Amino acid sequence: MSEEIEEVMSSVLSEHQVSAVVTLKVDTKEADRIAGEIAQFEPIEDLFLVTGDTDIVAKARFRDYKELKEFLLQSLAPISGIKDTKTLIVVMTYKERGVAQ
Repeated sequence: MSEEIEEVMSSVLSEHQVSAVVTLKVDTKEADRIAGEIAQFEPIEDLFLVTGDTDIVAKARFRDYKELKEFLLQSLAPISGIKDTKTLIVVMTYKERGVAQ
């Protein structure tokens, strides 16, 4: 992420709760172990093994953008077997856990 984008994200989201969806491509043989490790992290609300372009999808909630960034760098990055991640920050929630917002 460029420094400009990082600066904007930090300033806009610094004081707001952030929900994110993180998709992970992993070593398929290690998927169960990796999912088990990720499931232990407090911010993770939902975790799925899926088919398609990605292997694992996680939904997480953070106090602010800084906490999200720290989670990605300090908690996810060190897990062996993760090949790639994409983080999608939720902008608007229309329905969650079966309840319209």
